[in-house]
Amino acid sequence: MPTISHVEKHFMATETVRDVVIGMADGLTVPFALAAGLSAAVSNTSVIVTAGLAEIAAGAIAMGLGGYLAARTDAQHFASELSREGWEVDNKREFELKEVREVFAGYGLSGAALESVVSSITSDRKRWIDFMMRFELGLEKPDPKRAPISAATIAVSYLVGGLIPLLPYMLTSNLTEALKISVLTTGVALLVFGGVKGHFTGLNRLVSAGQTLLVGGLAAAAAFWLAHLFG
Repeated sequence: MPTISHVEKHFMATETVRDVVIGMADGLTVPFALAAGLSAAVSNTSVIVTAGLAEIAAGAIAMGLGGYLAARTDAQHFASELSREGWEVDNKREFELKEVREVFAGYGLSGAALESVVSSITSDRKRWIDFMMRFELGLEKPDPKRAPISAATIAVSYLVGGLIPLLPYMLTSNLTEALKISVLTTGVALLVFGGVKGHFTGLNRLVSAGQTLLVGGLAAAAAFWLAHLFG
């Protein structure tokens, strides 16, 4: 009887998706809110374009540097914990053996089976330390190239997202028309981005799209209202 192979589909590039989400989400909402707010306070689009481009440049650099530092911090934290675990395996062997037993006991192993697995894991120092890092601390070794990649991904995502609400102000000098087009295009972009984000992260795409649109819309509405109030 023919068998049908089972193929498990798991999305593995979670860190890249996270960086794109961080950059794109802020890139769409912050410049959009800025442009909407300025639309209630100024009388021409050139001011909005200038301020918007300055904000996008500054925001992309700041967000990129933030992503770089976060990735570097993760790598440093992992190295610190790896060194600590190595010391504990060498100097607190019985305590570390107990922790390994507790991990496997939590999965239902006991008796001779438990001792056999513990003996196998702890017979190799590197394997033992790797096991403790993963199952005791829940840490995976970060990619050493992660920091610059994360910085670039976040910065580019912010730049792309930020240009969407600003583009209408570059294409027309009519402030009211530019604002309407910006609201429409950014709303569509937020919906599409939210749906794509939901698809890759396993969330309901409609719910994710609605949440993303709501956050961006509230930010822009608040900025517009405040600028109109004080203007």
